[in-house]
Amino acid sequence: MLHSTQVEELICLVSSLDRESLVEQFGNYRATFPLDFTSDFLHNHPIEHLKHIFVALCLQCQRMPEMPTPQAA
Repeated sequence: MLHSTQVEELICLVSSLDRESLVEQFGNYRATFPLDFTSDFLHNHPIEHLKHIFVALCLQCQRMPEMPTPQAA
């Protein structure tokens, strides 16, 4: 189960994602059930709704997404 600090971190992480990063997260997320979002849905649905869906997905699976670490310049 995610702790309250993890939930807060999750919301902050997802709120900072742009559409491209969010679509990538949907494609790479290891859910406990099959995900079947069409490319059209992911690219045309309002981003705030997609963020809400992704947070709900993470909460349902009780897993934080794997975020890439920034590379040093």
